[in-house]
Amino acid sequence: MSEPMWKREDGTRPMPSWAMYAEAMNEFTKSAEAFMEHVHLLTEARTAYQEAMSVGAELRNRLDAGDRTLRGLMTQLEQVVSAHMGETPPDGKKPELVKNENARTSGQNTGTWKSFP
Repeated sequence: MSEPMWKREDGTRPMPSWAMYAEAMNEFTKSAEAFMEHVHLLTEARTAYQEAMSVGAELRNRLDAGDRTLRGLMTQLEQVVSAHMGETPPDGKKPELVKNENARTSGQNTGTWKSFP
């Protein structure tokens, strides 16, 4: 901010006059009009900020939901792989093996190897 117009360089105040009043009023009017020409930018900035915050929150919600889905699928995948490999899954529970009715007993060996699909 600039020094008041009514203060002299030596720090003393001159006697108030109509000229000083008119100069101050003109400066105020000029500054106020310049500000009002651009005040709409403040409203636009606030609206854009609120929109960005709203969209950001929605994106975070969607990303969080996607992460939960991925974690669930990964857990299922680990359980299926562990069941096929005979290993205990990371959660420490041993999954129940699915019995295949078409599985051969040890006496029905055909000499062929079974591979994973």
